[in-house]
Amino acid sequence: MLNTCAINFDNPAEDLLLVQLIGDWQIEQKRPAADEVLHQVETSASVKRIVFDTEKLTGWDSSLLTFLTKIFKRCEQRNVLAETDGLPQGVQSLLSLSTAVPKKEDASKTVSREAFFARVGSEFLEFVKSAGELIAFVGEAIVATARLITGKARFRALDLGQFLQDTGAQAVPIVSLISFLVGLILAFVGIVQLKLFGAQIFVADLVGIAMVRQMGAIMTGIIMAGRTGAAFAAQLGTMQVNEEIDALKTLGIAPMEFLVLPRMLALTLMMPLLCLYANLMGILGGWLVAVPLYGLNPIQYFSRTMEAVGLNDLFIGLFMSLVFGILVALAGCLRGIQCGRSASAVGDAATSAVVTGIVAIIVATAVITVICDVLGI
Repeated sequence: MLNTCAINFDNPAEDLLLVQLIGDWQIEQKRPAADEVLHQVETSASVKRIVFDTEKLTGWDSSLLTFLTKIFKRCEQRNVLAETDGLPQGVQSLLSLSTAVPKKEDASKTVSREAFFARVGSEFLEFVKSAGELIAFVGEAIVATARLITGKARFRALDLGQFLQDTGAQAVPIVSLISFLVGLILAFVGIVQLKLFGAQIFVADLVGIAMVRQMGAIMTGIIMAGRTGAAFAAQLGTMQVNEEIDALKTLGIAPMEFLVLPRMLALTLMMPLLCLYANLMGILGGWLVAVPLYGLNPIQYFSRTMEAVGLNDLFIGLFMSLVFGILVALAGCLRGIQCGRSASAVGDAATSAVVTGIVAIIVATAVITVICDVLGI
C-alpha cells in the first residue's frame, strides 16, 4: 500500500490528458496541488479532455474532492471536458451532489438606492393604501358597534370580563404612579413661579385645572397606548401568525365582532374611570408639594381646587378619555389585524400600535382643545 500521493500524466492522444491518481489521498498526507494538472492543461492548447485513472488509488477523503472541484471549475472556464467515469463511485456521487445545489438568486444581490421621486411616490401610494385600510377598519368597527346595540354582535361575555380586568384593575398601579408624579411636577413648576408674586395658593388652581381638564386624560391615554394598545396588537398579531383569525373566518365568525369589539368596548368603558382616578392622584401629588414642602394650608388648598375646577373641566376631561380609549383600541387592533406572518412582524405591529395610538391622542387633544375654545367652554 502506497503511503504518499502522486500524479502521473500521459497523453495517449493529442486532445486527451490522462491523469493517474496514485497513493492514499487523505488530509494527513502531503498531496500534490491541483495547479500541476492545470499547468498541463494550460501549456497544451490541444487538450480538450481530461480522463482520470484511479486503479492505484488506495484511499481518499474530502481532500480529493477539493482537489477535483478546483480542476473541474477551471476546466469549465477553459471549455475542457473533465470526465468522471474513471473516479470511484463514491467520489462521483459526492461531486454530483455538490454541483446539484443551485446558486441562490439573491446571494450576490447588489443593493441599489431608489431614486428620490420614486421613493416619494412609493411612500405616497403606501399612505393611500394605509388610509384606505384605516377607513375600512373604522367602518367595520362602526358596523360591529351597531350590531352590538341591536343585540346581534357575536362575542363571549367571558372575554369582555377578562379585558375589563386587564384594561382596568391591572392598569391602576401604573396610572397611580404616573399621575401622582405628573401632579407633583406641575406643582413644583407652578409654585416656584407663583412664589415670585406671593401667590403660592394658586398652585391648587394650576394643578386642579391641568389634571382634570387635560393632563389626567392625556397621561392615562398614553399609558394605555403603551400598555394595552401594544398588548392588543401583539395578541391579534400572534393569532394572525398562527392562522387563528383565518380559522374564525372559515367558521363564519367575524373577527371584528369576536376579537376587536370586546377589546374596544372594555377599553372605552375603563378609560373614563381611570381618568377620574388619575385626576385624584394628580391633585394629591400637587398637595404633597404645596402643603408639606411649602407650608400651605391643606384645607385652603382643597378649597381652592374645588373653586377652580368646574363641571365643564371634568366633563371635557372625561370626554377626552372616552375618545382616547376608542383611538387606542382601534390602533392596537388595526395593527394586530394587519400583522404579517412572521415572529418579527408581531414586534413591528406592537411598536406601530404604540406610535399610532400616541399620535392619535396628540392630534385628538389638539382638535378637542380648538373646538372647546371655539365653543367657549
